[in-house]
Amino acid sequence: MARLFWVALGAAAGVYAVRKVTKAAEAYTPTGVAHGLSDFADGLRELADAVREGMSEREEQLRLALGIDAGTDGTGSETLGGHAARLDAETARRLIEDPTGRFDTRAR
Repeated sequence: MARLFWVALGAAAGVYAVRKVTKAAEAYTPTGVAHGLSDFADGLRELADAVREGMSEREEQLRLALGIDAGTDGTGSETLGGHAARLDAETARRLIEDPTGRFDTRAR
């Protein structure tokens, strides 16, 4: 009975090892490399979209802090993200002094 257990355990380990080696070998075939590069390109695209979105948001914040017309809602009041936004002098000063720092866009 003990020999049967060890034979079965050895067979299972062999099947597992063959599957792992086959999977690793497939990753280095032209199709596997193309799939890996495709996933990498998708990740870069998502990163670029996130960076563009953050840059746009930050530009709106800085334009508002500097008093540059970042857009109007037709009433003459500046808008940020579709909502009327006003910065007090202290918040604008902090944003101008540290443009890379955190900034809360919610109206206060």
